[in-house]
Formats: sequence, C-alpha cells, structure tokens
Amino acid sequence: MENLNTPAENTWCPGCGNFGILTAVKNAIKILQENGLSKDQIVICAGIGCSGKIFDYLNLSGVYSLHGRDIATVQGIKIANPDLKVITFSGDGNAMGEGLTHILFAAKRNSDITVLMHDNGVYALTTGQFTPTTEKGWKGPSTPRGSVEEPFNALTLLLEAGATFVARGYTARINHLSELIVQAIEHEGFSFIDVLQPCVSWNNTYKHYNEIVEIIETEPSNFEEAIKIAKLRDRLPIGVVWKKKQPVFHDALYGNFNPTKNSFSREKRLEFIKNVLT
Repeated sequence: MENLNTPAENTWCPGCGNFGILTAVKNAIKILQENGLSKDQIVICAGIGCSGKIFDYLNLSGVYSLHGRDIATVQGIKIANPDLKVITFSGDGNAMGEGLTHILFAAKRNSDITVLMHDNGVYALTTGQFTPTTEKGWKGPSTPRGSVEEPFNALTLLLEAGATFVARGYTARINHLSELIVQAIEHEGFSFIDVLQPCVSWNNTYKHYNEIVEIIETEPSNFEEAIKIAKLRDRLPIGVVWKKKQPVFHDALYGNFNPTKNSFSREKRLEFIKNVLT
C-alpha cells in the first residue's frame, strides 16, 4: 500500500478541521485499494481556498482547478475517461457560491463524480468573509454587525437537484467520515458529502457541533424522509441522507464508449472532417 503523503509543507492552522478530512481521505483510499481499486484509477481536483490545499498533500494524480470551476473540471475528466474514479475537494464558498451552477447541473445529470464539500461557513483563506452557508447573524470582517442573509441548506439543494448520493460528515468523527467517503466513491452516480469542518481561526464551531451532531442510525427509506432529516437545525444528523440507483450521465451520453481509450487516429479524424465538409 503506497504512502499518500507528499513533501509539501502543510500550512493549515493547528486544529483546523481540514486535517480530519485529509486523514479520512487517506483512510478511505486505503480501504478502496484493499477492495481492489488501483491508485491509478483515482483522480483528484480542487477549487481555491483552504480546502484546495488538500490537493498538495495527497500523492494522487489530478488537476488543480479555478475557484468554483473544479466541479466542471471533474465532469470533463469523467466524460473523457469513464473508467476513472474522480473526486473533487470544494469549499462551501467554492461550491455554493462561485460554483453553484456547476454543482447543481452535475447533480441534475447524475454525473459519476464525488464532491467533498469542506463546509466551515467562512472564506477562511481570505481572512473570514461570510459565505452562502454562513449562519445568519454571524459577525466577521465583512459582516461586523452580523450577516443578514439566510444560509443555503446544501443538503436540500442537492437533493432537489437530483443527487443520487447525499451525506453529511463531521471532521471530529474521522472513522465515520472515512466510511462515508468510501461509500461515496463506490457509488455510481453523483455523490455529495457536506463535511462539517470547523475553522479554528474564524469560525470555531467544534463546541456547537459536538453538542448537536448525531449519527443517523437508519438511512431514510424515501425522499420525503431524506428532506426532513436534511432540514433539521436543532440537531445535525451525520451519515447517508439519501441514496438511490439511477443511470449515470456518461452511459446515457454514449454508452460504453471511452473517448480516451477508443479515440480515433489523427488520420481518421481528418478523413471524418473532410467527409463532413464535402
């Protein structure tokens, strides 16, 4: 089993919830390898922000994307080579702000990708501005009198958009989060995990989460029940909120064809273009 560490200096703040995500991902990759998945079949991507730094700390192949554009990038990777397991790491601002349209349409299409959203409710790398998931009333550099906006509920947004695997994890429950990541990657279809990730510098929610987080004992059996669980605010259930089987986007698009492995030679492409033009 290969070591997933890299020589990159880790610059997260001590106590940052991102350390829990990094550990959980490494645990999950190990389990997936034991289940027969090759490291060469895994490709990662990331947006910009503290969450994006995880790209530098994992010895896996991938592409570093732009702010809010990582989900579009991984959709392209999956379409180009459906044999790959594609994972992207996206902050709440990255996914629910700049990248909102991309993530909703990826869920709508049931693109076979996994999105891990590092949800700390703050733009931490740029020193604490509010994001689309920040709680109303939160005070920070950009909202000194408190945010006046109601936050997005990421779970209900993705459920309504058509995501076929929706879950919530917590960085202080690493083993549980590891298991969720394994399930998300193995799921055929759009997988989304909203990871509660306290930011010790700008939005330290450890105490609050420790008081209200609870593990889902029984997965919801229908969509209405999943929505009900996703809307809970006085307590935060973690685990699989919704899972169902549905045809994936690349199969519906071109069946078993793999553009990377079955691409035409240059000569055939030129011949095809010539025939179309004439």
